[in-house]
Amino acid sequence: MKLQTFFKFLFFLFCLFFIHNSFADENIEDKVKKLTLELRCMTCQNQSVYDSDSDYAKDVKKLVEEKFREGLSEKEIKLFLTDRYGEYILFKPYFNSKNLLLWVFPFILVIVSTLIFIRNVKKTKV
Repeated sequence: MKLQTFFKFLFFLFCLFFIHNSFADENIEDKVKKLTLELRCMTCQNQSVYDSDSDYAKDVKKLVEEKFREGLSEKEIKLFLTDRYGEYILFKPYFNSKNLLLWVFPFILVIVSTLIFIRNVKKTKV
């Protein structure tokens, strides 16, 4: 009777271990998908790494999966990839002093365009 209870307990532990590992793999696959959708394929024309079928994209997907399995965070993996391939690999570049003009320029353009439009409207009224 004790042996039967032991085997039930052992089977229960095995099931828990299997379920935990399958959820962990799904979690990693979701993380890989999320991150590779934010990365630009360097061989395709503005296609994400996740959507591309090129050899480069396959290598990057494997690399990202390995880094997640090593325990690196998404931010650490992005830093690793930008050090390796440059910031062009990111669809959304970092907000830093090097890219300040890139982020601020659309707002400057709207403000200047609005000022020119208002000046032209005032000229036509007079």
